[in-house]
Amino acid sequence: MDLNPAVDRQSYIPLYVQVKDALREAIERSSPGSQLPGEPELCRLFDVSRTVIRQALRELEVEGLVLREKGRGTFVAEPKLREGLFEELTGFFEDMDRKGHTPVSQVLTREIIPAGRGIADTLRLRPGAPVIHIDRLRFVAGEPIVLVATYLPQARVPELMNVDLTNRSLYEYLETAYGIVIARGRRTLEASAAGKHEADLLQVKRGAPLIVLDSVSYLEDGTPIEYYHALHRGDRSRFEVELLRVSDRPDTRVVAARELMRQSSLQSAGR
Repeated sequence: MDLNPAVDRQSYIPLYVQVKDALREAIERSSPGSQLPGEPELCRLFDVSRTVIRQALRELEVEGLVLREKGRGTFVAEPKLREGLFEELTGFFEDMDRKGHTPVSQVLTREIIPAGRGIADTLRLRPGAPVIHIDRLRFVAGEPIVLVATYLPQARVPELMNVDLTNRSLYEYLETAYGIVIARGRRTLEASAAGKHEADLLQVKRGAPLIVLDSVSYLEDGTPIEYYHALHRGDRSRFEVELLRVSDRPDTRVVAARELMRQSSLQSAGR
């Protein structure tokens, strides 16, 4: 690993921050899976205490830049997949394709079911109305990233039961086949821990952090057309949000910040 271990002991910047920044620069030049020097070697290189090294590594782990494995060492983590959360209403397929990845979906379940009370209320249907339920496991570069359950009114998309979604965006299909254009959405985000079922599918440990994303998508006239519940791997996902500041004058809008929202971090829709 190409590492510059210099620290400035006269600086107001804490030693652990300087060590963390030096390690981050080395990590950015390294390949995922590369091993960092052990703690004793890092202590020697930076001429600092083990407490300083451990604090720097702990923060890098929280930021998702390294993986620490007991008995094995510290390794450069796979970069997290970034996805827009609120500023653009795009789907997982579109987000990943735009960033140069090739997403693939494995359809686990596809069925027509009677809408329960919760789904019926969300989609403004009568209880028991037929809805198409699709469970998909989404992959990027052969790695499972998100598990998503999608519900749509069967009457609006009757042929969806016969469409191959392996390499196709659901939103693109809706627009092409039915002229259904998603105009806006409402999304909620929370953290959860992987149960056995989710852990097995997403290839993570039971109890691993997940980002739970619930979303309702609406047409231009306000009609809800889709509800989905997505479970994103926290170690491979980071959500990106663009915030707009609106001044006292209603015609003036200023971009205030581009903020990265991490969980153990991922990202937007579960499309």
